[in-house]
Amino acid sequence: MSRVRARRARAAALAAALLLGAAACGDGSGSGPELTVEGAYVPEPVTADTAGGFLTVRNSGDADDALTAVSSDISDDVQIHETVGGRMRQVDSLPVPAGGTLELRRGGSHLMFMELDRRPAEGEKVSVELRFEKSGPITVEVPVEATNHVP
Repeated sequence: MSRVRARRARAAALAAALLLGAAACGDGSGSGPELTVEGAYVPEPVTADTAGGFLTVRNSGDADDALTAVSSDISDDVQIHETVGGRMRQVDSLPVPAGGTLELRRGGSHLMFMELDRRPAEGEKVSVELRFEKSGPITVEVPVEATNHVP
């Protein structure tokens, strides 16, 4: 298949998916959330029990979404945390605004991998599945970086 025909086939499949998504959501106006993940990393944990996770979710769509759950191959208990006024707390979800971003970063909102099944080492990858209120799940192979890594 030529590149042009392959590109047209992908565009047609995307258009069909968007139409189905819009029909399922109601009035059919707009395309809904369009999410991508970038800059993901897990610092090599200093303890055998817990690890943090950081990434950015971009929403180029015209509808809000929310990160509602996370699973991983290194822990059966991955929590979503926010930090407000220097205090960390677990939350049920975090918003991903239309045309905006959700930044999970050091000192702010982040993921916590609790009771690790194994302690990942620098250079490995961790599989993480992000689940959202409206969008389908996104699986990311997240690199494990040095403990003190800050992008």
